[in-house]
Amino acid sequence: MSSITVTGTVEKKGFGTGTWALVTETGETYELKDAPTQLCQSDLKASVTGVVRDDVMTIAMIGPVLEVQSFEILE
Repeated sequence: MSSITVTGTVEKKGFGTGTWALVTETGETYELKDAPTQLCQSDLKASVTGVVRDDVMTIAMIGPVLEVQSFEILE
């Protein structure tokens, strides 16, 4: 599996505990898997590198699941 880097805004989606997502400027939504606490902040602009996991099903099902490998918080 190859890594991709996606830049966007972190948003909390869903009800209850919810799930964290990265929404790109073009409107694509990636569900963040194994996101570190520092990344889980609404309206945070970030560049996230990870692997899209086609083998993972989630309750939220809001978009591709991006397993976070690293990230950079942007201004």
